[in-house]
Amino acid sequence: MLIIDYHPGFQQIAFVDTESGELNERRLAHREEAERFYQELKQRGLAARVGMEASGHSRWFERLVRSLEFELWIGDAAEIRTKRVRRQKTDRQDAQLLLRLMIEDRFPRIWVPDAANRDLRQLRWHRHRLVQMRTRGRFIPALSCLPTTQELFMR
Repeated sequence: MLIIDYHPGFQQIAFVDTESGELNERRLAHREEAERFYQELKQRGLAARVGMEASGHSRWFERLVRSLEFELWIGDAAEIRTKRVRRQKTDRQDAQLLLRLMIEDRFPRIWVPDAANRDLRQLRWHRHRLVQMRTRGRFIPALSCLPTTQELFMR
């Protein structure tokens, strides 16, 4: 079980070996170091559940974890904040808190759309913007070739 306090520049990791119960911590400073670390776990044949707080800049990491076929849990940052007992906040304490919540089965998991659903949403948003432009009087000849909302979700 791996718990990550994720930042765009680095990751603070707290992890536990579920067989031995051994707790460890590690800080990964660069994206390349993180990719190597997770690929080594996969090469050793270890299954992992990765937990992290919701963050807007973590798409590459989510894709990496899913491509390695690890289970990814994303937690509600606001609810996790309420479970913190100390006001002083450090990345190390955040990772330890997330790990404790995961071990105690109290991790506040949120739903995250899969890649196909995200693509559909992006297409829908793009079509919505084109329709707005058309209704405001700007001519867009390409709009007629776009699928309708119903056609997008019928796939």
